[in-house]
Amino acid sequence: MDQPKIERLLRLMKLLTANTTYTVDQLAERLDMSRRTIYRYIDTFRDAGFVIKKSGDCIRLDKASPHFKEISQLVHFTEEEAMILKRAIENIDDTNLLKQNLKKKLYAVYDNKTLADTVVRGKNAPNIRQLIEAIEEERQVVLHAYQAAHGSGVSDRRVEPFAFTTNYVQVWCLDLKDLRCKLFKTSRIGSVELTDTAWEHKALHEEGFIDCFRMHGGERKRVVLELGMLAYNLLCEEYPLAERDLRPNGKGGWILDTEVAGMAGIGRFVVGLLDDIHILEGEELTTYLRDYLAKNSL
Repeated sequence: MDQPKIERLLRLMKLLTANTTYTVDQLAERLDMSRRTIYRYIDTFRDAGFVIKKSGDCIRLDKASPHFKEISQLVHFTEEEAMILKRAIENIDDTNLLKQNLKKKLYAVYDNKTLADTVVRGKNAPNIRQLIEAIEEERQVVLHAYQAAHGSGVSDRRVEPFAFTTNYVQVWCLDLKDLRCKLFKTSRIGSVELTDTAWEHKALHEEGFIDCFRMHGGERKRVVLELGMLAYNLLCEEYPLAERDLRPNGKGGWILDTEVAGMAGIGRFVVGLLDDIHILEGEELTTYLRDYLAKNSL
């Protein structure tokens, strides 16, 4: 999950557990969010196992929810902070004597498998745990009954998993069939078989480019948009990582100057806000939108 979204969720959690009760409209006003976003975040809490209570028009998080006890046990770090620290520590050279001490202190309050059980639920959880173990032990796995995109078939894939995207939605793997690094959606994996074979191609492991619209690919293409306030607010709510590429235009609007892996992600966002977005640079995006509108016009 993106850091700005984490912060908004925590702000909402604070209000939902305060002594004062709030309606959805009051929450939206205090947090400067839309009603749609408030309801979506409440659904996120509910899906994560928190108990939602309603009293008239007011909504609260029940502090008897089991996860409040789990959260209180994370004394030194939030789970998101621990994830960032873990990645930073693993990048330290192995000859540095401080590395092992830092790892011991961090792992004393953080465990990958515990995080997976909190974030991922249902049939996906065992697969995520197997993939975590494979990454930690640097072992190959077989992704059984993997459903390819666009209904192009189901197959078993032998891979070397080496990194997750946010909230374990996807996993970066080296596909041993063609020795290419690819993203596999964890929800499309039937089951994960952990093999006894160690990684054989670690030098080839490389996370690809993922743009702020959560699309990935080998190419990077620059797009510059001018956004009105409506487009700006929706962009920040739906795609928080875009905030790093935003700047005021000096006229009450905003400029998004970013790189994208393809036109589908940004195109889907722009097409619903054509009256509030002006394309300053990005001829390929203009062509994509023209073709999209032509195909989908009544």
